[in-house]
Amino acid sequence: MAAGGVPGNGWRAEPSGWAGSEVEKDVPRVVAFGGGHGLYASLSALRRVTEELTAVVTVADDGGSSGRLRREFGVLPPGDLRMALAALCGDDDWGQTWSRVVQHRFRSEGGLHGHAVGNLLIVALWELLGDPVAGLDWVGRLLGAHGRVLPMASVPIDIEAEVELDGVITVVRGQVACASTPGNVQAISLVPADPPACSEAVDAVLSADWLVFGPGSWFTSVLPHLKVPRLAEALHDTGARRLVALNMAPQPGETDGFSAEKHLQVLRDHAPGLTVDVVLADHSVVGERAELEKAADALGARLVLADVAAPDGSPRHDARRLAPVLDEIFRGKR
Repeated sequence: MAAGGVPGNGWRAEPSGWAGSEVEKDVPRVVAFGGGHGLYASLSALRRVTEELTAVVTVADDGGSSGRLRREFGVLPPGDLRMALAALCGDDDWGQTWSRVVQHRFRSEGGLHGHAVGNLLIVALWELLGDPVAGLDWVGRLLGAHGRVLPMASVPIDIEAEVELDGVITVVRGQVACASTPGNVQAISLVPADPPACSEAVDAVLSADWLVFGPGSWFTSVLPHLKVPRLAEALHDTGARRLVALNMAPQPGETDGFSAEKHLQVLRDHAPGLTVDVVLADHSVVGERAELEKAADALGARLVLADVAAPDGSPRHDARRLAPVLDEIFRGKR
């Protein structure tokens, strides 16, 4: 257990308290990167695959409840961190009840309108403990989270994006602006340009067996991790293998008109020299398979196609379909 009685990585929370578990030697240590609904889908699958799971979450949200708390208290935006914790909740009554509680949003005519319960809980623990990582660990303990959630940086950041519309490039700042400004995002940078990485996240990357990028909002959830200098250095230096899970569909305001291979080209542009081992895509996102294989090969990766889409036809990953595919990849069976 980490200093001060705060649970550390490798520990799982149970309703009755912390209990260390003997983990099989072949259980992979996995770190997943992203934010929002994409990371939620990834973690919902990964928690079924490994007990050694860490989520490293973007901290750039400036809208909604997270943006209000960020501006009022000067804290990291808690929303994507909350969603990651909810995704790590178990399928038992305890896990599902607490997942619903932290995701619940107040509806009123007053100041609490729109705030998520989990956001307020996280910020309260940050105020009490004075340590963002410790606060997240304690929320994970309460929820019985099957893994650990960490911020990618120890300070809030802004995303600055170059957006092209009708041949004109406009620079916009803020995650909400990046996702809502008409046009296509061409590139992003961070403000500040060199935010301090969360040291626990760096340690997790360096000791991982697998790193998982995506699915998620490409420019505002996935790529920002590659722009934090110390974290990017660890991503290059680690001996872990790297997997990129492609989105089910382009995202309005960010990747309109992007093919699957275009996503990989943008990744390579933002992280020159970063190699990838596996690119995972659902059959439905593939246009010309040869083109996607070529884009994957440019990153050093092999392409794995599988049926991981939601059975209702919606453009999202299904955790119960995704989990066995990831397990087979990690074990070298696919």
